[in-house]
Amino acid sequence: MHVLLTPFQRAYRLIVWLANSPRRLILAYVILIVICSGLYHHFERDASFGDSIWWAVVTASTVGYGDISPSTLAGRVIAGILISVMVLLVIPLITAHFASKLIVDTDAFRHEEQEELKHNLRRVRVLLEALAEREGVTLPDTANPPSAPGDR
Repeated sequence: MHVLLTPFQRAYRLIVWLANSPRRLILAYVILIVICSGLYHHFERDASFGDSIWWAVVTASTVGYGDISPSTLAGRVIAGILISVMVLLVIPLITAHFASKLIVDTDAFRHEEQEELKHNLRRVRVLLEALAEREGVTLPDTANPPSAPGDR
């Protein structure tokens, strides 16, 4: 079973590696365009290399002007793969990367700040209990204060 899942795990790791850097993602896009245009040029003998690059860019962007289209089966398969990879992988990865940059909460507490707040709350709780005991006031039972990192 492990042998069957290994290629998928590697593909997933590659996608995560690409998605974490806009430079790598753009580089992957350029490589995909160059490879597909080279294959298109190889399978469609009457297309120049410039036309092949134009075809790959237009096909990858899913605009599909129709001025250049594959006539061989291999060319059509390359077009299908290029469109599928762009629509199912590259465009969603670019969108997800930019969306993740937009939703970052700059007001969120860092771990150190959270730990300091928990420590301060524990000290306030101790002081409140001491004051209540000195004044003879009974505190209502509340939820236990957050435990210290060593208590977990």
